[in-house]
Amino acid sequence: MFDGFSLERIDVGDAVLRVRHGGEGPPVMLLHGHPRTHTTWHRVAPLLAAEHTVICPDLRGYGESSKPHTSDDHALYSKRAMAVDCIELAKVLGHDRFAVVGHDRGANVAFRAALDDPDTISALAVMDGVPIADLLARCDAAFAQSWWHWFFLGQTAKPAERVISADPDAWYRPNRELMGEENYADYRRAIHDPETVHAMCEDYRAGLGVDREHDEADRRAGREHELQRARRRRAGNARRSRRRSRRRSMDRRCVACTARTCRPASRR
Repeated sequence: MFDGFSLERIDVGDAVLRVRHGGEGPPVMLLHGHPRTHTTWHRVAPLLAAEHTVICPDLRGYGESSKPHTSDDHALYSKRAMAVDCIELAKVLGHDRFAVVGHDRGANVAFRAALDDPDTISALAVMDGVPIADLLARCDAAFAQSWWHWFFLGQTAKPAERVISADPDAWYRPNRELMGEENYADYRRAIHDPETVHAMCEDYRAGLGVDREHDEADRRAGREHELQRARRRRAGNARRSRRRSRRRSMDRRCVACTARTCRPASRR
């Protein structure tokens, strides 16, 4: 699993992240969801590594990354805090800009990184994720029935940790065959660690509180529209760059080509 990748534990300031990284080319960071670890990318990362430097961390609180102490506002497990971890991780590895791909809770971290530091995030891809404030604003009975675990994990009146840790396999029901043996083993180590279970619940508690506040503040300030405009500017710049590159390539061919349909070199 992850042949050719390095496995390290890297101090990013407020957390120490377990991370796999490998490959060569433009950097891309892959962020897992709940209750997974970075090994969920074990089939995807080697494919991307053919053309990219691929960075796969355990998010803070998850897997074997560190678990900061909890606070009353749960801010240490906010997506903003996790996004800062990821940006600092990239810097430690020598990357000032990188693309980010997020799944599930990792998608929310990816959103937050792009909103808070759009000059650092070169591209954004999200899977199975919508900004937290949007989901909560649209919440109805159907959402509550399907996604009740958000509220169970996020409440503190009767903490979920005791229920989950009583039988983590029964709660999460991992599919060993689908996951692959090593990924499955890493996953089970995580869900059987009470500290990790607590940290994952803190992630959801932050989601119902401070993360929602951050999303709503961005909307009031129009920052989501700023991000969209920045994305359009970068996309336009990329298209212009590709057109210039194609023109240069065509000009080089025309110099060497004797076909009558080519533009003469003197008319370039």
